[in-house]
Amino acid sequence: MRAPHMIAERALDTMKVAAREQVLVAMLGIPRLLRHRVWTTVDTTQGQGLGVLLVPGFGASDHTLTLTGAWLRARGYRPTGAGIGFTVGCTTDLVDRLERRLEEHAEATGGQVVLIGQSRGGTLARLLAVRRPDLVRGLVMLGSPVVEPLNAQRDVMAIAGFLARLSTFGVPGLMNGDCFSGDCYRTNISALAAPLEVPALSVYSRSDGIVPWQCSLDPYAEHLEVRCTHTGMAFEPAVYRALDRQLVGWADSHALAAAC
Repeated sequence: MRAPHMIAERALDTMKVAAREQVLVAMLGIPRLLRHRVWTTVDTTQGQGLGVLLVPGFGASDHTLTLTGAWLRARGYRPTGAGIGFTVGCTTDLVDRLERRLEEHAEATGGQVVLIGQSRGGTLARLLAVRRPDLVRGLVMLGSPVVEPLNAQRDVMAIAGFLARLSTFGVPGLMNGDCFSGDCYRTNISALAAPLEVPALSVYSRSDGIVPWQCSLDPYAEHLEVRCTHTGMAFEPAVYRALDRQLVGWADSHALAAAC
């Protein structure tokens, strides 16, 4: 049995992490991002019309990646949201819906599409890249638990478990027990472990209070460490510097393919 002081210390640490990972706290970083050179320096032709599909994290909507979309659009990329709501549904169902969105965006932009996903969104994007590498130019995962995906912070898993229990009472559009065990779980775990046929970048932070950073070390992707919280990745200049470097090469190959 744990001593009372150990329990108290664990509770205090959890409270500190929860406070640090609040969305409103993360949004305090927006002014710093908007002043940074990575935001203010703009080449409007850089993206050359390359399509980008933005996939939000667990419990989040497309609005959480609005700034990322604005940054991409200003540089000549063609971003679109995932259109899957708050990303709390069954994993397989969400990937099915993302596949249709990917097909539509690939047709609209005339070529392969880059996938950028935050947190669970990156996990979904990886599953999509494994399923449809023919339509994916590249993959970027931001703080995504692609290795041992159920090893997220305890409070997040408690919420996921609660949603699964609600689904047993007939509430539609939520995760269910099969997402944590059964055929759905086994199929997606196998796909997450499969080699990637597309270039990929996985961004992680040792300050991440939601996803243990080791869970983002996809063996088939390049790794980049940044210093920020989990919820703050979409507002971190270092993330945009990485996107700037990574996407320009993908845009060039997109333009070359379109010209052939």
